[in-house]
Amino acid sequence: MVRIRRIVIAIMAAGLLLAAAPSRAVEVLRVKSPGGIEAWLVRDTLNPILSLRFSFRGGAALDPSGKEGLARMTAALLDEGAGDLDAKTFRAELEDRVIGLSFDAGFDEFGGSLQTLTEHRETATRLLALALTKPRFDTDAVERVRSQILARIRRDAEKPDVQAQIRLFDEIFSGHPYGRRTRGTADSVKSIQVDDMRGFIRERLARDTLVVGAAGDIAPDALGRLLDDAFGALPAKAAPARVAEAVPKLSARTIVVPVKVPQSSIIFAGPGLKRDDPDYYAAYVMNHILGGGAFTSRLYMEVRDKRGLAYSTGTSLHPMRHSALVMGSAATANARAGETIDIVRAEWKRMAAGGVTAAELEDAKTYLTGSFPLQFTALGPIAGILVAMQLDNLGFDYIDRRNDLIRAVTAESVARVARRLLDPARLLVVAAGEPEGVRTAD
Repeated sequence: MVRIRRIVIAIMAAGLLLAAAPSRAVEVLRVKSPGGIEAWLVRDTLNPILSLRFSFRGGAALDPSGKEGLARMTAALLDEGAGDLDAKTFRAELEDRVIGLSFDAGFDEFGGSLQTLTEHRETATRLLALALTKPRFDTDAVERVRSQILARIRRDAEKPDVQAQIRLFDEIFSGHPYGRRTRGTADSVKSIQVDDMRGFIRERLARDTLVVGAAGDIAPDALGRLLDDAFGALPAKAAPARVAEAVPKLSARTIVVPVKVPQSSIIFAGPGLKRDDPDYYAAYVMNHILGGGAFTSRLYMEVRDKRGLAYSTGTSLHPMRHSALVMGSAATANARAGETIDIVRAEWKRMAAGGVTAAELEDAKTYLTGSFPLQFTALGPIAGILVAMQLDNLGFDYIDRRNDLIRAVTAESVARVARRLLDPARLLVVAAGEPEGVRTAD
């Protein structure tokens, strides 16, 4: 216990020391292994800790029809035994050395993270390589994980926020993989077999789709060797795969999903921008003013502060590889759901018609540039940022350029992008619950 406590203190200290000097320049190193695998590295030797984030292009959107949930189920099983280590032994190897290893899957990527003390780096790398190349998929582990997923699907059926989002995506992306659940359905999860998961590993996890970010106590040459040890045994190329571009099906509709709860969950969406759109940073500032700025946004002030309709409400940009949305949410008593929806629509229209004030613009840019260093206060998030920079093709110097891109946004560019995106005729609203006076309408 003393040893574990010391490790936890060391991890906390790493975050605190980074936080204490947020203005310190972040140097990104491009590392290429002897085997040709590339990673971006932020080296920090203050504490003997390494954090690794990795991602493979191609995620749940590639799940075969009828096997929805395959990528997520596979991710849940990769640390449930590998090679000659069963699930219990594999987990013990991790826990005894305080190694953090996890996997996840979204629509567009399949990935994972690894965090380890320097002294256990070799063991951590070995376990990661085993999980990626020799997962066991033992029957007891598969059925236990399957049962957990099915239980989650049953619980989700009673959660209004989950049901609202499911219906929203089903409406917007009907007939496209984005309209399906990454977790799958009860029927699709029951149909997934071990051969399906082995096929996923064989076809999707390959070096040509791999992106890696690393942060912490490791020299570039040592990271190069680690990359080959962890990923070198993967196939050179993934199987050919393609996801079609998706044009969101949006209109000024309100849809009600009946759920017997006292509070309605409201989710709304309009057209968005992909990450490489020239207007992205103007949209980013616009979103902060509209609903992204926690306690200062227009929606928060109108819905929460002035009327007390909801504890919180907000919006966010939602760029995907093959589509994009501006999304928002609120939760309120059934009796006041209609009023809340009316305010959301009114604020959407007001910003589209009138843009933003000089004070709103300056406050937004000050916050967005000033808070940026806080994203570099822990090794795990830094590794994640390095992966995102590569996936989104932001450029090797993005960290140095990012705040200048925000500062360059003008009131005119925000007004232009607001007119482009915040079309009231394309704002789709879904309310899950028993909202009084609100009905599904075209």
